[in-house]
Amino acid sequence: MNILAVGAHPDDIEFGCGGTLLKYSLSGHRIFPLVLTKGNIGGDPKVRSREQEDAAAFLGASEVFWGGFNDTELIDNRETIQKIEEVMRKVSPDVMFLNYYDDVHQDHRAAAQAGISASRYVKEVLFYEVPTTQHFDPDIFVDIMDVLEKKIELMKKHASQIDRTRINNLTIVESVRSCANFRGYQGRVKFAEGFKALRVLRAIH
Repeated sequence: MNILAVGAHPDDIEFGCGGTLLKYSLSGHRIFPLVLTKGNIGGDPKVRSREQEDAAAFLGASEVFWGGFNDTELIDNRETIQKIEEVMRKVSPDVMFLNYYDDVHQDHRAAAQAGISASRYVKEVLFYEVPTTQHFDPDIFVDIMDVLEKKIELMKKHASQIDRTRINNLTIVESVRSCANFRGYQGRVKFAEGFKALRVLRAIH
């Protein structure tokens, strides 16, 4: 399958669905990250784009796409929707992952809403969570116990962001592990990623 993961910033995709993408990649599916901004407000855009490319290589991604929008200025409009659709035409995704629409960061909200419009004909579309997501109540869980340490290695590719949690004595790596443990508890396994389904079509034969 072709898997398209859309994120507003470098590291959104890895935090929200990195474990699931690792499992897809290890099973031979093709991974395509689309990162809409280079996260220049959260760091040096050259560093962050290089970190994203390194993370994509670790994932085994086939190609990384960039939206070219400005950090903190992402808008749910025709231009953003068309950028996502442009990448979709190249990828022909079977599954899409999107930021969740209830989030304190405006870029995440805009990426989600534009993604909802762009993905209207995709048969499986799932929302993922990041640390600024609000009121997230997942209904799909993926057991990532076998790839959790690889997911942590993946997050460490975004080295400039490890300590940028704005919470004393908490790193993004610790957040990944805690979130995986909590979602795992909900999903009745030790470590999991949780997703909210926009649409999941199942063929029953």
